[in-house]
Amino acid sequence: MNGIRIAPSILAWDLGDLEKAVEISVRGGADQIHLDVIDGHFAPNITFGAGTVKALRPRTDLKFDTHLMIENPQAYVEKFLDAGSDIITFHAEVLNGGSFDELQRVVRGRGREVGLAFKPKTEVPRWALDRLDKISTLVVMTVNPGFSGQTLDPSVLPKVQQVREYIEEKGLGTDIEVDGGVEPENVHEVVRRGGNVLVAGAGVYGKKDPVGAIAALRERAESARRKL
Repeated sequence: MNGIRIAPSILAWDLGDLEKAVEISVRGGADQIHLDVIDGHFAPNITFGAGTVKALRPRTDLKFDTHLMIENPQAYVEKFLDAGSDIITFHAEVLNGGSFDELQRVVRGRGREVGLAFKPKTEVPRWALDRLDKISTLVVMTVNPGFSGQTLDPSVLPKVQQVREYIEEKGLGTDIEVDGGVEPENVHEVVRRGGNVLVAGAGVYGKKDPVGAIAALRERAESARRKL
């Protein structure tokens, strides 16, 4: 299993001061920064676009993990690549095997990584399982997309384990990213099920000491890993 990585989601911070959110992630020793892009159609919220990603890019060398919760990723993928995204995650609900192949060729052609995400109730489609060798990160959402601060739905965790077992059977190095409601209180179970990239919004930025919260989350996750 790949190493633990902490990916704070800056959507949970003040959107008027996202530079500060990036600074917190850097000071806290985060591994990457999670950027939730929502278009108001795929999910009931509108966040920010490629211009914001581009403005934040000079503030850090940390990997930008851009999660496109949008209905038409084909129209915008180049803009987010130009803005400096390192990983671009698309949603399985708006794709099929053919459209995914087109997008991953664009992203891979620019030397970047491809992620594929699923809503809590979405079963992993056969076309995705057949293309795991083209996917760097599988993102299992443990809340419905749209807003930060939701509580992790534990009924989704068996899907994390199912995906991890499938990856291991194939002998692949695909990361499993768990996105939604990850907190110190539940991170042990998330890691036990197979999650290794931990997206934390309120679990970092909602704490009194968000810098320290990153280290605390990592410590608990690493402790859970050692017990496996």
